[in-house]
Order: sequence, then structure tokens, then C-alpha cells
Amino acid sequence: MGKITKGWMIGFLAFILILTGCSSDAGSEEGGDSSNEGSGDTVTLQVGSWRTEDTAKYEKLFEAFNEKHPDIKLEFKPSKNTEYNTILNTELKSGEGPDILQLRPYAAGAELADAGYLEPIDDLNGLDTFPESSLMAAQGSDGTQYGVPLNMSTTQMFYNKKIFDELGLEEPQTYEEFIEINETLKKEGYTPLAMGTKEGWLMSLMHGIVGPSQYGANEFVEKIENGETNFVSDEFKASIEAMDELKAYFPDNYEGLGMEDIRTLFFTEKAAMFPLGSWEIEVLKEMNPDLQLDFFMMPSADGKEPTITTWVDGSYAINANSEHKEEAKKFLEWMTTEEFGQMFTEEFSMVSAVPGVQSDNQLVSDLAKAAEQNSTPYLILVHFAKGNPSTKATLETELQGMYLGEQTTEGVAEAVQKSAESYYEPFQK
Repeated sequence: MGKITKGWMIGFLAFILILTGCSSDAGSEEGGDSSNEGSGDTVTLQVGSWRTEDTAKYEKLFEAFNEKHPDIKLEFKPSKNTEYNTILNTELKSGEGPDILQLRPYAAGAELADAGYLEPIDDLNGLDTFPESSLMAAQGSDGTQYGVPLNMSTTQMFYNKKIFDELGLEEPQTYEEFIEINETLKKEGYTPLAMGTKEGWLMSLMHGIVGPSQYGANEFVEKIENGETNFVSDEFKASIEAMDELKAYFPDNYEGLGMEDIRTLFFTEKAAMFPLGSWEIEVLKEMNPDLQLDFFMMPSADGKEPTITTWVDGSYAINANSEHKEEAKKFLEWMTTEEFGQMFTEEFSMVSAVPGVQSDNQLVSDLAKAAEQNSTPYLILVHFAKGNPSTKATLETELQGMYLGEQTTEGVAEAVQKSAESYYEPFQK
């Protein structure tokens, strides 16, 4: 497998021994509803996130923290994934918001930091637990640290093993075989791909899975980092064309389907494949304990190694307006420990950002192994989430337009290139 882009893969390999996830949002006095309770000896901190489905798991984590710090109570106050950014930004601009908040990675988190909404934590005990490549996901544009990494995420093609066995299908080794599998599933009355285009983030996420198989994965990433290629290249255009062609295997009325709809199609076993992230493992198992879930990496269209897409997904930061910053720091310090990493892994079935944590979950373990050997970065998020609107958002909007018949594949590539040229220095030479 080709090397992941400079330094990024080195840090990633240092801790990718387990698997993935994310979280949600809320408020606090002068930063939400933080308050002293009872005799005034207990401080309550609100924790914001976008992972409403993880509430019970976070309560277990918080109980473990509270045993160590009986004077600090944590309340998980998540918001719906698609509403989190808007709610959080509105609260922070008003001097409110949760005491501890989950940061979207890379550029999105840096924007909050640069705006002065977050408390710097360069002096936080335990930060040296993490490699620089994971810390950079929660830094301001000047390199100041604002968040503690929570987990690594992977995206890949989940599939229903029972359906595959029923039809005598095997994991594809080439992109042509992948298309043949889609054709067979469609012919047999199954929805091949559980995907909808209503929510933009699903578009960039799926492109992060499919795209590398077309544009050449890490080799392309290295070239684009050096300004040796761009988004109007034949390689990148091929990735958009592949996205367009795959709509033939989407559900009926896919233009109106969002995350909950496509997840339901998959766990009710009406759809055979689900191109999504590792954080869905536990959610799917809760929805259907009998689901025979497995995954395969995306096979290359040009004979190269298959790929699994990875990135640091989610960090926790402190609201600059919180009245209880010292208490909040104690929680972030706990996040740097192996104890936290192990508990996170066991509860969430995700890859902890804490190095050296092992997983007993076979699927999580297999994903971690695949990521260690065949990882490629989520290019549009890691390197191109800047701009106004961001290049990532541009890709999402243009792909949605393509699926509505309002944009061409070439037009998508040109729009993405124009967005990136506005700030990406290698494109300005």
C-alpha cells in the first residue's frame, strides 16, 4: 500500500490499534447551565456533542469520572447531528454554550478557536500522550492546542453477510467486481447501496470512500499537497463520474432520504451495503442484534491496493466563557489516560485516539488492522475544509446538484477547484 500523506500516516499508525466514533451539543451558565448543587460543593458541567445516539454510553463514562471526582458532575446535552453546528455557533456568539464541547475536526474546530470561543489547553497534563498528527485536528490556525482527541474514524463499505451468503457473493477484489455485485443485488430485489442525497455530509463522506479508488488514493493526495495536480484533473473527475454512476444502485427516491432513512434500510435488511463510518457499528447492532455485519475496503479501479479512509474525528474543548474551566480541565486530562481510552473503546466500539488501546470486538479489531495497512486520508475534510463556503461544503452541494440533474460531473470538479484556489497555496503558485 502506498504511504499516507507526509507525517499524517506516521502519527496515525502510532495509535490505530482500535476503532472509531464522535459526539453532540447543549448549554452552561455563562457558557450554559453549569451550577453548584446541594450544599454548593458539586459543580455541574454540561457537555455538548452531535451524537444523540450515544447518550447512554456517555453516562457510563461520566459515572466513572464522577467516582474519581465526586465534586464534578457531567451532563451530556447532545443536539441533532445536522443542527449541532448552527446551535453551537449561536450559543457561543451569545457568550453561552456548554462548558465542554465537541469540536468538529480540522478547519471547523480551528474557526471556533480563532474566533476566541475556546480555552487554550497547551499546558494540559497528558497532551504528550498523543502524536502531533492527531493533535492537529483540534488546533487553532496558529498551532495553539484547544482540544483533546477522542477517536479515530474510518469509512468503508459495510455489508450484510447473510444477504451476500444467500446470493453466493464474496467481497470484491476489483472495482469491476464491486459493480457486478451491485448489479446482482439489484436483479435479486435488494437495494444495493443504502445511500441518500438529502444531507450534504453524506455526499462528501461517500466520496471519501469511493473517490480514492478512482483518483489513486495516497499517490494523488501527495501530488495535490505538492501542487502537482488538482481537482480538474482526469483522476479527480473520474471519482465524480463514479459517484454519478453509482446512483443506479441507490434506493428509490434517494433525493429525499437522509441518515436515519438509509440506516433503517440497512438494519432492516432491505439494503445490502452501507457506505458509512465505523461509529455506526454499535448503533446498527442496537437496532438489529441479529444483523450479520461485516465490511470490505474499496477496491481500486486501476489495480492498486484497496483503501479504507481514516481521520481524527472529534475532540473535546473547553468553552472560553465557562465559569468552571479548572473542573473542565480535569475531565480533559482524564481523556488522555489509557483508562479512558480503554473504557471508550469498550463502550463505543470505536478506535480510541489514546495510543496502545486494544479492542476485544472482532469487527473493530479488523477495521483497525485494515486502517493500519491500507489507510488513506479523508482528503476533502483533512486538507480542504476551509473557505466560505468551504471546499468540503462546495463538494457536497455540487454533488447534490448533480444527483438532481442540475450539475454535470465536470461542473462539480470545476466548482471544487475554484473553491480551493481561493486559499490553498499550492494552487496559487
